[in-house]
This record gives sequence, C-alpha cells and structure tokens, in this order.
Amino acid sequence: MNLRTEKSNWLDTLPNPRSFPPLEEDLSCDVLIIGGGISGLLAARELMNRGIKPVLVDKRSVAGGSSSANTGLIQYSSDKSLVSCINTFGEEGGVRFYKLCQEGIGQLKAICDKLSLDPEFRLRDSLYYASCPEDVSSLQEEYEALSRFGFPVRYLDEADVASRYSFRKSAALLCQGDAEVNPFRITHALAQSAAENGMRIYELTEIRHHKADDTCIRLYTDRGKCITAQYALFAAGYETQEMKRNANAQIISSYAIATQPLDAFPGWPDRCLIWETARPYLYVRTTVDNRIVAGGMDEATADPEERDRQLPLKKKRLIAEVQKLFPELPPLRAEYGWAAAFGETHDGLPMIGEQLGFPRCYFTMGYGGNGSLYSLIAARINADLIEGKPNPDAALFRIDRPTKTPAMQKN
Repeated sequence: MNLRTEKSNWLDTLPNPRSFPPLEEDLSCDVLIIGGGISGLLAARELMNRGIKPVLVDKRSVAGGSSSANTGLIQYSSDKSLVSCINTFGEEGGVRFYKLCQEGIGQLKAICDKLSLDPEFRLRDSLYYASCPEDVSSLQEEYEALSRFGFPVRYLDEADVASRYSFRKSAALLCQGDAEVNPFRITHALAQSAAENGMRIYELTEIRHHKADDTCIRLYTDRGKCITAQYALFAAGYETQEMKRNANAQIISSYAIATQPLDAFPGWPDRCLIWETARPYLYVRTTVDNRIVAGGMDEATADPEERDRQLPLKKKRLIAEVQKLFPELPPLRAEYGWAAAFGETHDGLPMIGEQLGFPRCYFTMGYGGNGSLYSLIAARINADLIEGKPNPDAALFRIDRPTKTPAMQKN
C-alpha cells in the first residue's frame, strides 16, 4: 500500500537512525510482531516487560510507514466526542474509553522518560474551538460531560478566547494534560530500547503467508524463510486491510505541512495544541525546533494518485489557515508538506484482538486520531489475551463488535 507522499519534517530530526538487517535464516520465538511502527514497538515493550520474547519484522524500515507521517498530537479527547461515545457505547463504555486515553498520556510519558533517545514528548494543553456559532451548544454539552466525569477542562467564551489568543472564536474548551511527541523519534527510541534489551528486529522482511495449527503458527517471508511462533501479532496499520477488509474500517487521505522555524509565537500562549469542531478539521501544533505543524483537509479517497494531485493546493490552504489564526506571525512557508493514507472506523473506536479466520493471531488496528494512545491500549489488551488472561476492556474494542454511528475525522 502506498502510505504517504513526500517526507515529513520528523525524518530530518533523526538523520541517521539505527538500521536493522533483513532476516536471512529460519527462527523461532514466542510472538512474532509484524510492523515496525509505534504500534508494534509498544506491543513489543509490553510483551518484554512480561517476560515474553518477541521478534519484530517490517517489510520497510522501522517507522518507515505511517508512523513517519503521524503529526504527534496526544489527546484524551477523541475525534468522536465523549457525548457521542456515551450515546453509542453507553455511559460506562464511553467514559471508560476516554479514561483509558487520559491514563495513556501519563503512561506514555513514563515510557518516554525512560528512553535514552529523546522522543521530544512534551505535555501541552489543547484548545478545541467552535468553528462556527452553531457549534457552541454542542461544545457546551461536551464541556458538561467532560466536567461531570472529572476530566480537566475549562470553558472559554468569546471574550475569554479573544483575551488569550490572536483570533476570535465563539467558544472553546481548554483541556489540560494532553501532549505532543515526535512520532519518528519515539518509534526509533522504542526500537533502540528493545534491541538493547535483547529483542531481534528485522527490516526489509515481508511476511507473505502463514499457517497455524494446534501447536504453533508458521510465517513465511519474501526471502523464503520460516518463523515459527506461538502467536503472531499484526501491527501493520492500515495495510492490515489488505489481509482482511473490515467493514468498520475506512481509509481516506489526509494532509500536513511543517513551516520554517520561528523566533516566537505571539497570540499562542503555552503553544497549546489547537483543533476545531468542523469536520474535516484543521489542527495545529508546534515542534521542539520551533516549527508549526498543521494538518487536516481530509479527503474521502484512498486513491494515492488522487491524494497526491491535491497536495500542492492543500499545502497552500493549510498555510493560509494558520496565517489567519496567527496574523502577527511573519509570512509562513511550508518547508515540508506531505499527504498520507489515514484510517478510521465508522464507530470511532480502534479495533483490537482476535478476528475470525486467523487462529493464533492478534491485531492492533489503532485507527483514528489518537493512534498512539490506541496502540498503548492495544499493547496491554493483546498481551493479556496472549497470556490467556481476562482483560476488562477487550470487549469494548473487539474487532467483531456491532457498529452504530459513523466516526468523525481526525489526523
């Protein structure tokens, strides 16, 4: 699958990442992880912490797929509002989903604090503004739900927004305790840590087919090598849909830019994450090297050629939208611009666990805007399932759950 076009700014923040060899021999392991993005490496870390010995393979390089196109916003709020989650999954399920994401931010920070390679993880507030006056009532309803269940959030009216920021909006929510990360560096930091702790990683190694029986699963590579494992964990992101098309999943296209480095950010207190109620929506953040990253402008197409044709116009539109928010900034230019496939689900939750027709296989499909946090949730659920332990959250994210409402979009 063609996952992205042109490179993101993240790749130049780690110009000489550690590389790993292709697999040139047969081997055996406890669990084979297919996918060297953040999903696969968080899964590997969880398994290793439990004394399970995984091996990881990727047909590209570590972070060579969607992880290098990720824009690194880490938020407990989902593309699907808490109010909508409660309507779809009930109060217990909807609130639990949001709590898992909130808890995941702290868990991800604890992981990042232990990595020797700096993943550029920074805690940030998030500003979620009403794109038009008609969205104010739903924003107020979301504020009431978040407050009721203990999430740290403030409601800002039009005067509050105007007094703090360089733009005016009818209302906004200021959510505390979110974060940003460099998705390329965190993935490589996790790979480096796993390798230092004895995990074998193989790049340029594609799994072509597999066979499972009552005792093991055998997976065969494009070089004719066989990996024998007790279980396989597929963390191949959107390419999992090439194995089996899930009715709850859809692949669309999204766009992002990174500006030149800036000296200051007037009208942008604390460099908070910013996004909006419109769908599809604009979202904006800054980076450690003082760039602005902006994304969105999603299109309902999975055709790479169509996606790529629109990239020049999308870059111009993203720059214009950011400049409109921050008129005191100097003229902005897109030093980087990229387009990428983006997966989401119709009901707004990721898909995790087993699926029919794939014995001894577990799946992480962290589709949606909070993919990094979904990967963290999936790592624990799949590790429990592999160990044969009950997990209280597995049913909420099971792949064969019934779907009810379409998901909202986010990158």
